Amino acid sequence: MSSHLETSPRTAKATVLEREEGRIAFEDSGGTGPLVVCAPGMGALRSLYRFVAPALVREGYRVVTIDLRGMGESSARWNDYSESAIGSDIVALMKRLRAGPAILIGNSISAGAAVCAATDEPGLVAGLILVGPFVRPVRISLLKLFLFRLALARPWGAGTWVHYQGRNLYPSKRPADLDEYNARLLANLREPGRMRAFQRMAATNHRAAQARLRHVRVPTLVVMGGSDPDFPDPKAEALGIAGELRGETTIMEGLGHYPQAEDPAAFLQAVSGFLRAGIHAA
Repeated sequence: MSSHLETSPRTAKATVLEREEGRIAFEDSGGTGPLVVCAPGMGALRSLYRFVAPALVREGYRVVTIDLRGMGESSARWNDYSESAIGSDIVALMKRLRAGPAILIGNSISAGAAVCAATDEPGLVAGLILVGPFVRPVRISLLKLFLFRLALARPWGAGTWVHYQGRNLYPSKRPADLDEYNARLLANLREPGRMRAFQRMAATNHRAAQARLRHVRVPTLVVMGGSDPDFPDPKAEALGIAGELRGETTIMEGLGHYPQAEDPAAFLQAVSGFLRAGIHAA
């Protein structure tokens, strides 16, 4: 895997997948290489993969990054923001692309969505890379839960979230363009309906993904930042999930919830072997 990474990658205009309730925006590198579909976590944009996606394209992969329902250039208003609903968007996208089984890279809630997609349509999925995965309920105090939901309340919720994730979810190193990314994220969250979508997504209990874990039949790699503040014990959570999935685990020491943006070169090194093996097996 090449270590060369763009310092200021550009985000192309999105293509739109029309669904019954709205549209899902995605960016497709095109080509005939093995398909890798990358989904961000809640409260994040598809450009979370702005460093990783171009590097994978240079390695010969066809890379598709998506905006979750409610975020980015996808429609803001939906009836359902659960991980199973997001998983159905991923399935619909893969059916439209008709590009063969894909490796799914899911971050945070999108890891749960990837699990749902892999069990709902196993023939479309060659493997899973679950990054900082919320795929089962995580024990959290009622006080912390209350404070988190209060922080997301309007009118201050958008600014509070952008400040929090920028300050806390990259504990080792800030991406050089983080201020630019955060400005785009803040502008997006201030659009009508976005924070309401975020609040509803944040209320997901992850039981839908948890119920499907034992039914996953594809190779799985769990990637966890060793200093991810979203988990009381990140390493134990990663090992527990990998154990349920009979998968592999990579702990990225010192990194947080977004290792693909915090240290993209190390992230690519961590997943490159799994990608090659998974695509070859497909």
